[in-house]
Amino acid sequence: MSVKVEVIEGGIPHSKILIAGFVGTLVCLYLTYLTHTGMFAFFGGLAAVIALIWGSHTIKVLCSYGIGTGVPSAGMIAFGSGAIAFLFATKFDMAAPIVAVVLAAVVGFILGWVSNNVLNMRIPAMVQALTEMAVVGALTLMGFAALMTGGFTFTGLTSVSVGTTMGTNTFLGGCLIAVAFLLGAIAIQHPFNACLGPGWKQDRMLMLTAECGFLSMIVAAIMSYALVDHVSATISLIVALVGWVYTYKEYIVLSRRDAAAWLDSKPIPEVEGH
Repeated sequence: MSVKVEVIEGGIPHSKILIAGFVGTLVCLYLTYLTHTGMFAFFGGLAAVIALIWGSHTIKVLCSYGIGTGVPSAGMIAFGSGAIAFLFATKFDMAAPIVAVVLAAVVGFILGWVSNNVLNMRIPAMVQALTEMAVVGALTLMGFAALMTGGFTFTGLTSVSVGTTMGTNTFLGGCLIAVAFLLGAIAIQHPFNACLGPGWKQDRMLMLTAECGFLSMIVAAIMSYALVDHVSATISLIVALVGWVYTYKEYIVLSRRDAAAWLDSKPIPEVEGH
């Protein structure tokens, strides 16, 4: 299978976005442990948003190789492979984020290798992109887990601190992980899908990713009321709302900027007979 390479150039190099996303996500995850009251659970949501921004740009890099129709599947494979690493890593307590990164990278690398060498897709960025996206998926799920429960260890995800004591009102037992999966998978693949085309701009796409991330964080913060104390959940909700309002306004500004740049464009001429 041959693929025409049409990589979009310009903007912040992907390597810088990768490093910033990786470091920022890990720092925010560990900041959720500043207190043992869950007061800083909102950092888990910020970790998810940062990881999504990184992952969104990774999808752009991969799908710039002429596979735009693979954007939704890229988001799903990121969280499908990431969920494996996330669930396994929760058994390692404070080392969970590091273990998740290592295991997700291994899973993603294998998937990338199979895609290129078994499925014969032969896309230059495939192995690195799937490796990155598996890590992004694992860390995003861990971020949402920390936001909803105040931590990312297996005990915290299966125990109940508020509400029922029957063991069902938990991140895993209550299937909140499925909701987190969809909140992340949609948020990671939508921005490039929405912004691709001749008028694509990196800053507009990344701003839309942040907006989608905070929108997902709002939903996760509301759901956290069932698992953490109301003060912690309210703080998370306020942070999510402020972040969403700001990024939404900025995205509208950038959209108007790019729309105005195309006001003088000519209609595409119709070919006679077609």
